[in-house]
Amino acid sequence: MGALVSNRGLFGTIAAILLLMTTAPLHAQLRAEPPDWWLGMNNPKLQLMVIGEGIGRTTPSLDYTGVSLDAWHTATSPNYLFLDLIIGPEASAGTLPLRFVFPDGRSENLSYPLQERERPASAYTGFDATDVIYLITPDRFANGNPENDRWPGMREQKVDRTDDYGRHGGDIQGIRDHLDYLADMGFTALWSSPLLENDMPESSYHGYAITDFYKVDPRFGTLEEYKALSAEAASRGIKLIMDQVANHCGLYHWWMEDLPFTDWIHYQKEWQQGQPYTVTNHQRTVNQDAYASEADRELMNAGWFVPSMPDLNQDNPFLARYLIQNSIWWVETLNLGGIRQDTYPYPDKDFMAEWARAIMEEYPNFNIVGEEWSYNPLLVAYWQHGMANRDGYQSWLRSTMDFPLQQDLVSALNQEEGWDAGLNVLYQSLANDFNYPRPEDLLVFADNHDMDRLFTQVKESPQRAEMAMAFVLTAPRTPQVYYGTEILMENSAKPGDHGLIRTEFPGGWADSPVNAFTGKGLSPAQKTMQLRMRRLLQYRKGSWALKSGSTLHFSPQDGVYLMARKFEEETVVLLLNKNKAPYTLELERFSELGVSGELWEVLREKTVKWSGKLNLDAPGAYILTTSK
Repeated sequence: MGALVSNRGLFGTIAAILLLMTTAPLHAQLRAEPPDWWLGMNNPKLQLMVIGEGIGRTTPSLDYTGVSLDAWHTATSPNYLFLDLIIGPEASAGTLPLRFVFPDGRSENLSYPLQERERPASAYTGFDATDVIYLITPDRFANGNPENDRWPGMREQKVDRTDDYGRHGGDIQGIRDHLDYLADMGFTALWSSPLLENDMPESSYHGYAITDFYKVDPRFGTLEEYKALSAEAASRGIKLIMDQVANHCGLYHWWMEDLPFTDWIHYQKEWQQGQPYTVTNHQRTVNQDAYASEADRELMNAGWFVPSMPDLNQDNPFLARYLIQNSIWWVETLNLGGIRQDTYPYPDKDFMAEWARAIMEEYPNFNIVGEEWSYNPLLVAYWQHGMANRDGYQSWLRSTMDFPLQQDLVSALNQEEGWDAGLNVLYQSLANDFNYPRPEDLLVFADNHDMDRLFTQVKESPQRAEMAMAFVLTAPRTPQVYYGTEILMENSAKPGDHGLIRTEFPGGWADSPVNAFTGKGLSPAQKTMQLRMRRLLQYRKGSWALKSGSTLHFSPQDGVYLMARKFEEETVVLLLNKNKAPYTLELERFSELGVSGELWEVLREKTVKWSGKLNLDAPGAYILTTSK
């Protein structure tokens, strides 16, 4: 839950925050959101939020062939007007001449761009199990443009690289500068935490307190740079995944000074009266619990995540439409290859189904992954489209985040072996796949930006870290790797410290003493981890067994677990060996795999013989394939 991790109690009371808010004119210039739109969309309807001083008192009109002004709606605030447009098939690209006439006869004009689509909807291909996703916290990955570290007029000006929760200066240019590293490693998709404006007074680096849903944070770069990132990534075979937030916004979002309606955010009246905000109960099970009280459901859905993040009320139909169109606008603008939706179970679940449905109907080949931070596979499965839920709910999500398997993977590696402990935990966890409509679409990971780094979780054991990542990259799942996991980055000095979890990537700053992009200064263990992950990632790119093959596994014995993936003539065997001493594995038990003779060991790049017995001379992972 990206939103929860950076509060640290720094914002004080709501009343104190309000005193800090700018007094600059909010609606001095007439504008509309979305800022532009396209011809030929699956849904011909478009609702514009027009913002301007007193615009709600005007009568709008439009004269443009193929585009009709179907209706308009006033808000509680006089400074908003919502226009319902219908874009017909005979419309052509151009500028819509919107005219607004005030009661006194004055008028204002707004030119609204209507564009041709650059690509058909079918060309928007979402990430899937053929991909490996690299997750980045942009402020901590690489600083490609020090000139934008501070930005005039923004509330957090200070750059302090000694502060885990301060801004460090990483940006879009830094990511662009190192796309070759991602491609060379073998990653095929890039997910960064949000890059939109977070004009918050403190801890603005993480991105989840958005203050403008249509504006790139200038300390990260510009919209043109964001577009360039997408295009340059695509040229290297890397899809761009956008981290979005429908549940809440930042307290300093521009509309908080003049909310459109009296129900735009939850507990709006209390907040405007300076009362303490109402926190969510975080009881995500109310979405599925047939016995849940309405009081618990209401508090879960409407409560604020933290004081700095007002909870958005998607029951307001204008806000609901705004959020749906915003997501589609970004897909179209950036040629996205996916969306990751933060805190998925917290908003109204019927709205979230409508939100996902609208996107998937617009882009049939797209993909969305929702964050359900639960270790209960029943709760995770509830959100996957195609699940036969007892209440009939369908979420339209192809993918959800597999927190249950992540927890069991780490537990399996850390525990002593036993009939229901150690590697048996992993074996039994994977056996839960009967619960999911499409287990291969679940997003599996060993760590991410909200939890201790893998190397810390496995008590700084390189062998356990290697086993964890070998499993993540060979399991029947869509794998995600957190930046720096490939070089054993850790936060062991402060477990649970989210600022430290998002440590700077070595080499991303000019003064970095270690450079993981080039290998300079890495320890032998770090170099080995990076090298072996690169070998596996590159092999995986050409392996249909790992991308879409059938799966077979054997219950662990004597500290060894075997899982195999098979596609046509290719068989890939994963062995996880927890034995500290050399171990001889008897192979007769695995005869149904149908493999024999010489196999290629991917991680160590050597030939091994599969016949009778196999010697495992060290703890760690072994990946054997019939196809070199």
